[in-house]
This record gives sequence, C-alpha cells and structure tokens, in this order.
Amino acid sequence: MSEPVNVSIIYYSATGNVHALALAAAEGAEKAGAEVRLRKVAETATEEVVNSRPEWAQHVRDTADVAEVSHADLEWADVVLFGTPTRFGNPVSQIRAFVETTGPLWFTGKLAGKVYSAFVASNTAHGGQESTILAMANTFYHWGGIIVPPGYTDPVQFQTGNPYGTSHTAGGGATPSDLTLQAARHQARRAVETAAALKAGRAA
Repeated sequence: MSEPVNVSIIYYSATGNVHALALAAAEGAEKAGAEVRLRKVAETATEEVVNSRPEWAQHVRDTADVAEVSHADLEWADVVLFGTPTRFGNPVSQIRAFVETTGPLWFTGKLAGKVYSAFVASNTAHGGQESTILAMANTFYHWGGIIVPPGYTDPVQFQTGNPYGTSHTAGGGATPSDLTLQAARHQARRAVETAAALKAGRAA
C-alpha cells in the first residue's frame, strides 16, 4: 500500500483466549502492511476477584507489558478492531467502560469514517458470540464507523462458520485453534485492505 494503514487492536481478556485472537489479528494486519498498536482496556475487577482465579491472575501478570488503550489510540487509527469475551450476549463491562469514555471524540467527529470490526470468545458455541459482535456494532453505528466483517470472503470462513467476526469457544479450557487464529488474521487483513482502499480513494 502507498500509505500505511494505522490499526489499533483493543481487547479485554481474563484468561488469555481473546488475547491470543488479538495477537493473531495483529499479525494479520502487519502482514498486510499496516502499522499496529495492540492495546488492552483497563481491568475493573478488584484484585481480590482477579486473584480468586489463578489463571486470571496469571494472565494479568503475563500481559503486564501490554499498554492500556487511550483516546489517542482511537484518533490515530484508520482501523479499530475490538476483542471481547461475551457476557450474557454483550461485550464485557471492561470494554463498555472504555467505550463510555469516548464521548468527547465522538462529539467532535474523530471516530467517524474509520473501519471497525470485532471478535469474541465465549464458553459455549451458542453463548452469545454473534449477539456480542452485533452489540459492538451498535457503538460503531453511533460513531459513524464503516463496519467490515469477515463474511465468507476466504476459505477459512467456511470452516470457522462465523461471518460476523472471529469467534472462539473456550469451554473445557480450549484455547484458540490454528483455524480460528487463521480466521483472526484474515479478519484483520480484510479490514486493512478496505481501509487502504478508502484512504486511496479519499486522497485521489
């Protein structure tokens, strides 16, 4: 691409599954020629709650070096991918807490015209994966975003089966499969390619 596309991948992960998807998305975006920022949202659970689950506490330690997202990461980006676990068919409260701070950016039009996409994990295959991605899209609509789902635009999508966004089923302690990670890479690549076309068209 003639001018690099800036990609912010913003995620929340308690035990590492969404983090793994975020890393794969970052890889896909970078291979597509983008500049990438990987950012986590702030943890809002208390230390006592986090420490009540050893795998949660361990993941917090393992990702201590990942920078927390700021408004500057949204302003900088041409593409924003959000990754979230699902809670009762919705994004987790940590993601929502960050989103609800973005009013000043929205009000001044700084979130409009960007490419947005989302990916998700849940404990069961029918645990609200699609509704969580659709719930994220409600925010993107309000921001004036351009929503780019993976659709069925790559052979991997016919194997993973979710045209809304990459999704992982974590029940029984399963970690994202190679196929799911491929889907995350494709989703990010497609978002980057769309944003590159938009930038080229706007510059013409």
